[in-house]
Amino acid sequence: MGRAFEYRKARKMKRWGTMAKTFTKLGKEIAIAVKAGGPEPESNSRLRVLIQNAKAANMPKDNVERAIKRASSKDQEDYKEIVYEGYGPYGIAIVVETATNNNTRTVANVRSYFNKCGGSLGTTGSVDFMFEHQCHFKVKGKEGLDLEELELEMIDLGVFEIFAEEESIILYGDFEAFGPIQKYLEENSFEIESAEFERIPTDTKELSEEQQADINKLLEKFEDDEDVTNVFHNMK
Repeated sequence: MGRAFEYRKARKMKRWGTMAKTFTKLGKEIAIAVKAGGPEPESNSRLRVLIQNAKAANMPKDNVERAIKRASSKDQEDYKEIVYEGYGPYGIAIVVETATNNNTRTVANVRSYFNKCGGSLGTTGSVDFMFEHQCHFKVKGKEGLDLEELELEMIDLGVFEIFAEEESIILYGDFEAFGPIQKYLEENSFEIESAEFERIPTDTKELSEEQQADINKLLEKFEDDEDVTNVFHNMK
């Protein structure tokens, strides 16, 4: 399935193996969605997807309901989604997505992680052009479903890759196609198991095992930070 598929697979295994404080991060994303679109999943498409993501991460239903209730109150802190870009050691491009209520704290932490590991924080746009911004859906399979026919139906919506993975169907599409894809899946009674945005590098750099270890130390610092929601890089 090509370079992009192998990159996604490797990153996913790495992410689910090391990403810390998952429930806290999901709680922040839920808070942002509720503030933007309200607390009712029926009328808030982004919230519906995050509830499914929380389910996929085994986040207890009570935790999700508390996060929604807390986000609806006046006492809820306002979180902003901010993206940082920079270079790690050996010229590896890194994009760090965050959800924070204190940008001063977050940017200081991100800069310190880069500096301590031999990298540097860059300016907006310094490395983002090296990544393709895409969306990713995982839906429950249907008996007798023709994937080629489904792909033909959804290609005009911005879907460019569909394949089966065990009992699920994986769809990749353009970043801007997230809303139309979600609407199609829901209107056609597909059960969305999870949905995310991805940044896929247009080219990857191959490093030695020792160099990879240095990069992984930096990535782990980002992933252990509660303000960080996603980290993307172009290491092969």
